[in-house]
Amino acid sequence: MADVLAFPGRGAHFIDARGGHRALRATWHHDDGMVVLSLWRGDECTGSFRLLAEDVPALLATLTDGLAAGYSATTRSAAALGQG
Repeated sequence: MADVLAFPGRGAHFIDARGGHRALRATWHHDDGMVVLSLWRGDECTGSFRLLAEDVPALLATLTDGLAAGYSATTRSAAALGQG
């Protein structure tokens, strides 16, 4: 599981599973009505994406649905092997 480091009141920092000092930062910019997702390698920002606050629920739904589907597939596989 990736380490998560909190940014005080603004967002979070997620370490890439591949290592190599890669990270994703998510920072809220409430005054601008958006969250910025940025890709980092060490101390260098290599790219960013500005997501409007109104689109955040759709992103969260996509992530949640994908996570739930993964758990459903794992549960079905374990049941088929007699482990569930």
